[in-house]
This record gives sequence, C-alpha cells and structure tokens, in this order.
Amino acid sequence: MTNSPEASMGLVEMILDIGIPLILCLGVLSGIRLMSNVKTAVNGNRLSALCMLLAIIYVFLRTDVSGALVHIIAGITIGILVSITITVRVRMIQMPQMVGLLNGLGGLASALAAIITLNSVEPQSGFGLITSGLALAVGALTFSGSMVAAGKLQGTLPQRPRVYPGHQTMTVLIALGILILITLLPIFPDISGLACLLLSILGLLFGYFFAIRVGGADMPITISLLNSTSGVAAGIAGMALGDFLLVSVGGIVGASGLLLTRIMCRSMNRSLSAVLFGKAATGEKKEQALQTEPAEIVGETEAKESVDPIVWLKEAQSVIIIPGYGMALSQAQEQVKTLADLLEAKGTGVRFAIHPVAGRMPGHMNVLLAEVDVPYDKLFEMEAINPDFAHTDLALVIGANDVVNPAANTAEGTPIYGMPVLSAEHAKRLMILNFDTKPGYAGVHNPLYDGAPNICLMLGDAKGSLEQLIAGLG
Repeated sequence: MTNSPEASMGLVEMILDIGIPLILCLGVLSGIRLMSNVKTAVNGNRLSALCMLLAIIYVFLRTDVSGALVHIIAGITIGILVSITITVRVRMIQMPQMVGLLNGLGGLASALAAIITLNSVEPQSGFGLITSGLALAVGALTFSGSMVAAGKLQGTLPQRPRVYPGHQTMTVLIALGILILITLLPIFPDISGLACLLLSILGLLFGYFFAIRVGGADMPITISLLNSTSGVAAGIAGMALGDFLLVSVGGIVGASGLLLTRIMCRSMNRSLSAVLFGKAATGEKKEQALQTEPAEIVGETEAKESVDPIVWLKEAQSVIIIPGYGMALSQAQEQVKTLADLLEAKGTGVRFAIHPVAGRMPGHMNVLLAEVDVPYDKLFEMEAINPDFAHTDLALVIGANDVVNPAANTAEGTPIYGMPVLSAEHAKRLMILNFDTKPGYAGVHNPLYDGAPNICLMLGDAKGSLEQLIAGLG
C-alpha cells in the first residue's frame, strides 16, 4: 500500500515544523557560544539576531495573519523605530537598566499571550489552562520585577532595599495563591476570566515584593534571574500555544539566564533562596555630581608629602587596574585606555582585574573596556589574578569599592560578608581613584580608606583624576 499524497504532505509539514525551529535554535545557541569570547562576540550577536529574524519570517509564513496583517506590520514598524531610537540615545552606562527594561517587556509579551489564550473562545485542555496560567503569572512577575529593577538602576526609585512588615510572609502567601489558582483552572475552567485577573495581580505583586527588597549588592543576581524568568515565561507561553519554536527559544533564554544567575550567586557567595526570601542585601548608589576639578590627593595622615601618584606610576614595573562602577559613571574608560597605553609605552606591564559583579550587571566592565579596544587577553577574572597582587608593584582602583573591600572577609552581618573580593590591598602599593571615601553601593565602610603608608587616595571625579595622571606621565 502506498502512502496517500495527503499523508506525505502531513509528514513533510511535521518535519518542517520541528526541523526549522531546531535549526534556528541551534543557530541561536551557536551565537551565544560565540558571544562568550570577546573576539567573536560581534559575530555571535549577528548570528543570533539573524536567526531570530528568520524565526519571525518563519512564523509569518506558517501562520494565517491576513486578518491582522496591518496591525502586525504597524506593531513591528513601531518596535523598529523605538529600537533604533534607543540604540542611538542610550549610553553604555545606562545598559543595565536597559537590560532590565527589555526583560520586563519580554515578560509582558508572554503574559499578554497567556491572557489571550485563557480568554480564547475555543475550549482549552487542562494542560493548556495550567500552562497559560503559569505563563501569565511568571510573565507578570517578570514585568513588575524588571520595572522595579530598572527604576532602581535609573535612580527613579529609592535604591536602598525596602522591606515591609511581614514582607517574607506576604511573598510566600502570594506564591501560594498563584499555585492554588493555577491548580483550580483545569478543575473549574469557567473561572478562567476571574483567574486571569487574579493571576495578573498576584504576579505583579510577587515581582514587586521580590525586586523592591533587593539592594545594590544583589543587583547583578537580580538582573540575571529576571532574564531567566523572561525566557521561562516565553517557553511556558509556547507550551500553551503549542508552538515548538517559542518553547525552544524560551528554554534557551531561561537556561542561559539561570546559569548566569548561578555564576553570580557563586561569585557573591549568596544562595538563590537567600536572594529570593532571605535577608535583603542593602545598598544605595550615591548620586554624585561629576566634577573636573583637580583631585584631592590623600596619603598616610602623618606622611602626606611622601605620596606622589605620578612617581608611583613611573616606578611601577607591573600594574593591575581594577575598574568599577565609578569609572562607568564618569565615562572614563577612554582615559583608562590612554593611561594603560602610556604605561605600556614606558615598559610597564599592565593587566585588568575584573570582578564578576563589578558594575550593575554581569559583564558590565568587560563591555565598557571592549568599547575602547582594551585587548581581551589583558582582562583577567578574579580567580586567575588574585594570587598575583602580592607580586604586583601597584594596584590601581578606579571607581570600585565593594569589589575590593576587605571588610567582606571580616564584617559579619553585612551584605558583602563572605563575598569573594579582589585582593588589591596585597599589592606593594595601592592607588584608589574614588569620588569620596563614603561606603560603596552595599553601604559597608571600606577600611582601605583609613590610610596606610602604601595607599594613595585621589578623591574626585575619576575622569579628572585620570587626566591628571595622564598629564603627569605624558
């Protein structure tokens, strides 16, 4: 018996429905792999973007969108225009809050897809109701949590953690309420409209209660986790819609975000449960007015006259530069590159020590330094470079505080206690370029500011301080 043409066509369509999404997902994964190396990151980004463009075209081709084509084209056009505007206007220093905003929009899209599915005129299966409810809750909490995180990073919301009376209890009760509603959906499908409203409210509340209690020390973990939940929401929405491509792409985003979250937790010696439900890590970014006045040079209280940062730089045969958020805030990465070039021209060995959570999102410092063409092979992770500080002539800290704060090893009960830090204090000489000597984002006093014979403080805007050093070496 030969197969009928209809059966053959059905087999071909099934193969295409699985094969094309699989190829596109493999392309996205290949792009992510390339993005793990600075030298190939641009090509990796292009490959992933191309695969996502092809995915959109694939969805258009396989779906009958004739009734809504005008609206879809209008939405895509508006999205493209907004994206171009953002690309041109958003500075690199604003990238963390931009990532938070995009995470939130991804969650919102999944929540809207779930709402449409729940309110569909066609009856839904029990699996469809459960996945739709879950996608709605996860999408809603991703949206609200991301908006709070972006607001904190932008400074439009108070950046210190806010903990309400019974905060943890309310968070747990909200989570239980979400689970109960999702469980009831397949049992009482007629309540889908009410459940849709309640799940939206509870999801938004959960995201708010989660993010509002997070302080500066946990912000990189928060960004990574919300990135993961945006992918999870998309993947679950794909299950509700029966869309293999959306499930696959959402799974990739969710898994990669979760892996990054684990890395960030390990880097800060924090458990994910502690971030979600435990004691909030405190922190408040200082809103600093940038200045270009000469930096105040402070050395040991009894021997200020012996501190000459230019002499220290000229005498050093090896220098490790530690960039931090203050460098980003001052947009001083160009001056950092110039100083490094001057030192290398004089025969000084220069390397960069990158703490995993320096800045406000994972990889923030790497991106800023790559922006000014600092060679990737000069960037060293904390574990690789920490043993070398003891043999280094000069450690130069630029706008970093918490990631070099030795109090992380001794100050029990503080947000950074137990967090691995860069061992800058072990260098033969230590030069710190900071705006002032106030506690950093985590709110913990740094004993390196107390003065020591081998420590020089240059207080003021990082860019202005670097320009003084550049002028002295030039």
